[in-house]
Amino acid sequence: MFAAVLLSLCSVPQDLVLRGATVHTGTGTAWSGPLVVAGGRVAAPGTEPSAAAVVVELPQAFVVPGLQDAHGHLLGLGAQLEQVDLVGCRSYEALVEKVAAAAAKLPKGQWVLGRGWDQNRWPDPAMPHHAELSAAVPDHPVWLWRVDGHAGLANLRALRLAGVVATSEAPPGGEILFGDDGEPTGVLVDAAMSSVPVPEPNNEQIRSRLLAAQEHCLRLGLTCVHDAGVTEPVLEELRLLHKNRQWHLRVHVLLADHERERIRRGPWHSKDGLLVARAVKTYADGALGSRGAALLEEYSDRPGWRGNGNRPVAKGPLRELAQLCVESGMQLCVHAIGDGGNRAVLDVFAELQVDGGLAARRFRIEHAQVVAKPDFARFLALGVLPSMQPTHLTSDMPWALARLGPERVLGAYAFRTFLELGAVVPFGSDFPVESADPRHGLFAAVTTRPQAGGPAAGLRPDQQLTRAQALRGFTAHAAFASFAEADLGTIEAGKRADFTVFDRDLLVCSDDEILQAVVLLTVVDGRVVYDGRRR
Repeated sequence: MFAAVLLSLCSVPQDLVLRGATVHTGTGTAWSGPLVVAGGRVAAPGTEPSAAAVVVELPQAFVVPGLQDAHGHLLGLGAQLEQVDLVGCRSYEALVEKVAAAAAKLPKGQWVLGRGWDQNRWPDPAMPHHAELSAAVPDHPVWLWRVDGHAGLANLRALRLAGVVATSEAPPGGEILFGDDGEPTGVLVDAAMSSVPVPEPNNEQIRSRLLAAQEHCLRLGLTCVHDAGVTEPVLEELRLLHKNRQWHLRVHVLLADHERERIRRGPWHSKDGLLVARAVKTYADGALGSRGAALLEEYSDRPGWRGNGNRPVAKGPLRELAQLCVESGMQLCVHAIGDGGNRAVLDVFAELQVDGGLAARRFRIEHAQVVAKPDFARFLALGVLPSMQPTHLTSDMPWALARLGPERVLGAYAFRTFLELGAVVPFGSDFPVESADPRHGLFAAVTTRPQAGGPAAGLRPDQQLTRAQALRGFTAHAAFASFAEADLGTIEAGKRADFTVFDRDLLVCSDDEILQAVVLLTVVDGRVVYDGRRR
């Protein structure tokens, strides 16, 4: 039903008038009168709309520049929507029950895939062992991604297909967990996960997952996603959907780092600018929750372990890729979570040969989750953008202090620290690791506390942002991070008409009301691509 409404609304561009709403321009300047769109762009205040313009009455509504997610994974989100959802499982037993129920509906031998488990939320926070899962689901290979996507749990059948046995050795940058008996527990971390022969989706499945992710994002009020780690086949399917007028979500594509030939060809964009490929995504370390993040000193809750398979970040390959991006006119975005990973990336960036300086290239560190005190200023000095996810703070809250200790945690989740130094800090969610709902990110940024329960003060109350600052992360700063600030990120005459419309003023409502706000309209290039008033 939604797809049919979406296509009918988007097939023909129309001028638009939004009347009666409070408009948050993001510029510090108030907007007077109705919001008029002509030719897909914002008209100056006081402009008379065309006779053919569609007038939308929005009393008491609140319009913001189109919300962006500066770090998400569209194909992963689409896959999660069709796989076993393990988010919220409060015990390993609950996980096994849920997976077994899903397996019972499938033919024997078919893969059972799921995502979202987090052992830190279970009564026993130790990493799971496959024994109970293998006993409950013996006739299907099972592979279950941890919530962060940097670890997974395989049952015995999947382990055998992967060839993982007691004598197996993890590849560089990965880890195989073994039990007291010397046998693999089924948990594989980072690079070791690649041994699991999960079937690759075909073109039809890719398209289906992309469309499902698009619908989900538009319903949440997102107008643009920075899609991290896109392969050439997925980009081609995006192009096909766009050509067939089935694609309406703006996408800043971060190509997968192995697509070297595509990277060498340099930036590309669709004629209407809806799809842009001018960035590259790569990795420097793993995730904090699975202890794969590279730390300068050992984990506080695992003596002798510094993450990333206990190996230093491979600077040589990163340096080669970074220089290729410089020469090809591509933006490099590097996943780095630990303070060791962040420092290694900054060291590589500092060595690059860049005409005109690195700042103009807007290289990014994705997550910048734990940063050593001396390295904050280096981001500014090099012109490197810390691309952050506020919900990582609230999700990691129950265990981050145990991983990092009381001193090191003061350099973690430090988006306000970066802002006060003068950095541009684009915000995202890292969906499907976290919810794609931008309301969750806004709430996390302004409260630094969990949505329900938990300590009232949160983990880093000193990092709380104002409402305007939090919105800026999902709008103007995200636009800058994709070289789109001339067209997106604020509501100004001449800019593209990307808006998100809520039923209440997010600048003055209570904290809890942020989570209750309803998306009334999502508008991209002046086209209404989601109408929540029909609910």
